[in-house]
Amino acid sequence: MLSVLRNGTYRRLFTAQVIALVGTGLATVALSLLAYDLAGSDASAVLGTALAIKMIAYVGIAPLIGAAAGRIPRRTLMAAMDLTRAGVASTLPFVTEIWQIHLLVFLLQAASAAFTPTFQATLPEVLPAERDYTRALSMTRLAYDLESLFSPVLAAALLTLVSYDWLFAGTVLGFLGSAALVLATVLPRPAPVERNGGVRTRAGFGIRLFRATPRLRALLALDLAVAAAGALVFVGTVTLVRGHFGRPAGAVSLALGAYGAGSILTALVLPRLLQRATDRTVMLRAAFALPALLAAAAAVTSTAPGSWSWPALLVVWAALGAACSAVLTPGGRLIRRSTADADLPAAFAARFSLSHGCWLLTYPLAGWLGAGAGLPLAAMVLGAVALGSATAAATTWPARDPYRLEHVHPDLPPGHPHLADAHPSATGWRHDHHYVIDHHHPHWP
Repeated sequence: MLSVLRNGTYRRLFTAQVIALVGTGLATVALSLLAYDLAGSDASAVLGTALAIKMIAYVGIAPLIGAAAGRIPRRTLMAAMDLTRAGVASTLPFVTEIWQIHLLVFLLQAASAAFTPTFQATLPEVLPAERDYTRALSMTRLAYDLESLFSPVLAAALLTLVSYDWLFAGTVLGFLGSAALVLATVLPRPAPVERNGGVRTRAGFGIRLFRATPRLRALLALDLAVAAAGALVFVGTVTLVRGHFGRPAGAVSLALGAYGAGSILTALVLPRLLQRATDRTVMLRAAFALPALLAAAAAVTSTAPGSWSWPALLVVWAALGAACSAVLTPGGRLIRRSTADADLPAAFAARFSLSHGCWLLTYPLAGWLGAGAGLPLAAMVLGAVALGSATAAATTWPARDPYRLEHVHPDLPPGHPHLADAHPSATGWRHDHHYVIDHHHPHWP
C-alpha cells in the first residue's frame, strides 16, 4: 500500500493532510480544556453546541465551495483555507467568552469544509490508475484513524511540559506546514467545467448528481448506516465505560482505540480485497454487519458487567470500526466512477455535505436516546436505522452495474460531436459509453 507514496505529488499532499490532521487533533484537546475553563461543569454543553456548529458548517458550506472550485485554482484554494485555519487557531488562546468559541469554531470548520472536498477531488487526477487511487483512499482512512489515536497521546505528552494554550500553537504550525506543502506541489490541470449558471446552480448539481445516480443514492444510504453505528460509539463510549462498567478514564481511550484498530486493519487489507471483490459486495456486506453488531452492543450493555462483558465490548467496538471502514473507504471510487472529471469538486463536496448531514441526524438521536431511555435501547434504534439504510442501499444499487450503458439521445441534432459513434434508431441517436450525469445526460437511462 505504501508504494503509492512514490508519486511525489501525492506524497506531498498526503503529508500536508497528515500534518493538518495532527494540528486539528491538538486543537480538539485544547478546545475541550478551554471550554472547561470558561464554562466549568457546563463545558459539555459548550462542546455539544460547537459540534453542532461544525456539522452545520460542513453541510452548508461544502456545496457552495464545490460549486466555486472550478473557478479557483485548487492549490490556491487549499493553501488559502490552510492559512485561514491557521489564522483562526492563532486567536483561540485569547478567547474570553463562550460565543467567541462558537464563532471561531464556525470559521475553522467552514475552512475545513472547503479544504477537504477539494483535496478529495484532486486525488483522482493525481492518481489516475484505479489501483493507486484505491491505495490512496486506504491511506487517507489510515491517516484519520492514526490521528485519532496519536493526537490525544501527543497532546497529553505536551501538556506535561506546557499549558494547553501552547497546543493551539501546534495547531497553527500544522496548518502552516500543510499550506507550505500544498504551495510546493504542482497539481494536474483540472478538466474545464462546461456547465453554466451561478454558484447556486452549480452547487445544486452535486446534490442532483447523487439523486440521479443509483449507486450514489446507495452511497448516501450507506453513509447513514455508518453514521448510525458511529454515533453510538462516539456519543456513548464515555457513558458506557465510566458509568456502566465503572472503569477509569483511561479505559475510554482503550475502547475508542479498539474502534480505531478495527478501522486501521480494514484499511490495510482493503486494496487487495477490492481486487477480488466488487465495491458493491464489500460495502453492502459490511453495511449489513452493522445492525447485527449494534444488536450485540445492546446485548452487552443491557446485562450487569461481568468478566466477559468488557472484553466483549472491545471486540464489538473493533468490529464496528472494521465494518465502518469497509463501507466508507471505497466511497471515493464510486464518486470517481460516477462523475465527469470536471464535476469531481461538486461531487465530493456534495458527498461531504450529505454524509455530515447524516451525522447531524444520528448524533442527537444517540445522545437523546442514550440519556433518556438508556444505551441498550439507543443501540437497538440505531441498529434499526442502520438496517433500513443498508436495505435501501441494496435495493437502490443494481446488482449488475456496468460502466458502459446503452442509451438514446432524442434531442441532439445530427452531426453533434457527442454523436460521433452513435447510430440512428426509431427514438433518436443510440450509442453506449461510460455513463455519468452531465449536461448531455441529465437523467439515468
